[in-house]
Amino acid sequence: MKVENKFPGGRLIGGKYHMATGQVYIYQEQIKQQCFQLFGSLDRLEDYIAVVCAHELGHAEDRELPRLASLLDEELTEREHRLIALEIEENAWHYAASVLSDIEPAFLARIIDASLDAYRRGLQTDIA
Repeated sequence: MKVENKFPGGRLIGGKYHMATGQVYIYQEQIKQQCFQLFGSLDRLEDYIAVVCAHELGHAEDRELPRLASLLDEELTEREHRLIALEIEENAWHYAASVLSDIEPAFLARIIDASLDAYRRGLQTDIA
């Protein structure tokens, strides 16, 4: 796991898993921003960091990730692409939840819901 100060881009990404190298990256400033935006303080920052780390490790442990990632390289409809991307994220969150038994379930659920919101909204837009 490599901890860096900031994500090298304009997005608010707290962590990233690089499948080709197996490297997990954690971005301190973005995690602080996410925590503050979601909870209004940094009181639970340590727990928030643990959740982000567990999620990224979930990608690393996901045996389905190589297959799902290769599907994203195929010619897909926008909806199919979004469904696969959502499945990739949900798989990582299932893993995170399985290893974070000491984290308050409501706290974890709030982070998961916020993380998956854009994926789910994208699918709702496809339906409308």
